[in-house]
Amino acid sequence: MIEKTIELLKKNKLRATPVRKELLQLFLSSDIALSNQDIEEQMSDVDRVTLYRTLKSFQEKGIIHRAFDGTDVARYASCSDHCDAHAHHDEHLHFHCSKCDNTFCVDEIPIPKLEMPNGFKALKTNIVVDGICEKCS
Repeated sequence: MIEKTIELLKKNKLRATPVRKELLQLFLSSDIALSNQDIEEQMSDVDRVTLYRTLKSFQEKGIIHRAFDGTDVARYASCSDHCDAHAHHDEHLHFHCSKCDNTFCVDEIPIPKLEMPNGFKALKTNIVVDGICEKCS
């Protein structure tokens, strides 16, 4: 996993600092979208300013995306290999488990292109399914 981490940072022209490497490894090893609190609990020695700046730069480079789940909590997940600084290709369904409060990216279900009425231009579409995940069933 270290090799993939360094490769992703190089590809996106980001220095391989200890915080960036640790945060990226956290995302790559997680099967759920992570909130700021989740990240802070697992990276207790990183200050919040550095964390927020790193999250922002990862989003801008197409390394992670915001996983909207219908709650007020900001959650982030790894992007697909096709995302970059110019275009995110993360338009897929997000599943929020009402029991464990985890949010999952469901890449297998893409969001269909919606025809908008005249005068309207869709910039981003989010679909969230609330339910009970496989582990909580």
